[in-house]
Amino acid sequence: MKLLTLHDLNKADSLSFSFKGAFDSPDGVEPALTPLFAALEKHADRWMPTLVKSNRKRRYSREAVWRAIEERRDEYGSIIGLYRSESPAVSLVLNLMLAQGQSTLRASLDVQPLSFFADVDACRGLVAMARAWASRYPAEHAAAHSVADRQLAGAPSFGRDEATRRRDGFDKVYEVFWLNVFGPKLVESIGRERMLSTPAHLVEELPNGSVLLVLWPTAAEFANEEARVAQARAHVHLRPDLDFDTVLRALKERRAALVPVEPRFHPDVAPFLSRLLDEFAISERQRKIAEFNAFWPPVPDEWLPVALPSDVANPERVLESYGDLSEGLVAALHTKVPSLMDETAESITDLDLFFWREDFPKRYERQLIDGHTAPALGAYLGDVLVRRLGGTWVLRQKMEESQVRVGKRVWLPFLRARRYMQSCQSLLDYSLTQFFHEAERYRP
Repeated sequence: MKLLTLHDLNKADSLSFSFKGAFDSPDGVEPALTPLFAALEKHADRWMPTLVKSNRKRRYSREAVWRAIEERRDEYGSIIGLYRSESPAVSLVLNLMLAQGQSTLRASLDVQPLSFFADVDACRGLVAMARAWASRYPAEHAAAHSVADRQLAGAPSFGRDEATRRRDGFDKVYEVFWLNVFGPKLVESIGRERMLSTPAHLVEELPNGSVLLVLWPTAAEFANEEARVAQARAHVHLRPDLDFDTVLRALKERRAALVPVEPRFHPDVAPFLSRLLDEFAISERQRKIAEFNAFWPPVPDEWLPVALPSDVANPERVLESYGDLSEGLVAALHTKVPSLMDETAESITDLDLFFWREDFPKRYERQLIDGHTAPALGAYLGDVLVRRLGGTWVLRQKMEESQVRVGKRVWLPFLRARRYMQSCQSLLDYSLTQFFHEAERYRP
């Protein structure tokens, strides 16, 4: 069964609930954490995890949880994962820091897609679980919100350096999310009366002095106009030093950044750009789509209407050397780009993605690129044109002049590879994907 991974979480917006609570475990972990799992089982309903993962995967049960905790336990604590592979997909990572005195649990819950929480009952279930957890395990601060909007808000650092963030934590109300738990210390610093009078959908004092605050009935509608106004009002109420218009303007800018943009990519580079989107944070997705929509790479001109005649004395030896170059590329990269051995259009796009991820032209020495990588890439690209488009090599003593005839045109794969490897921007401007699809049009 496929589990929800960090890569999956970056493909569509999710609801993220982060919780850090304290607990005592004089009688062991099982009795201390039983209320945690009881609340999960009672309130998760249609998003209940179905698998427990430690050193192995098991169907969810309390017994499976206790066994997983013990399997992963070391001198510091234990980390386990709970997952749901059906829709909605769920990832719940529990990090237990076990100590002789007070212990700590960190829970990171992600439910995808966020649209699941357009349902009022699903939201009520999550609120009820958060209430139970925060009442039993005192927390300084906890929050549930859209992953994309949390990123735009700058959470969890909110503009602070890492050392300051770790030292101070959530020491003031940097942001008001859809669901919030404010611990007793933060409540007292703001003023309990002020906190309890916050304009919001739900404000509830918990038995341990914490306050549970929910801005809007449903999490999925966090960005609609009325919800953004409510968010700004609540934030300014809790932070009188802030200006309402300034806060609301920033929230509206975040809302605009998340408005879906329809992809209208250049068709020859669409296979590459569509996959490249997943390399950017979910909060940047719509901006990147707009940027890629406007990107129109130059038309490939690495071709000739009439072939330069072959001027090599031993074609078999030259082809063998090209084969060695191509095979060397496959040998070097096949673990990272397994499809290379297939020599297909998809292999070409996989290469584009690999070199972009690696910042290859920037990270590696120019001598290595020009002397080895670019020639090997040109040989591989030429071989794909031969194998998949019915091309034939027209060999020249000068490697960059060697051509592959496809239909009525002859193509220059080594020249394309050299241009491609000039810079990180050239990986887009001279993508191998575009070159292949342009040549494909002339296939006989």
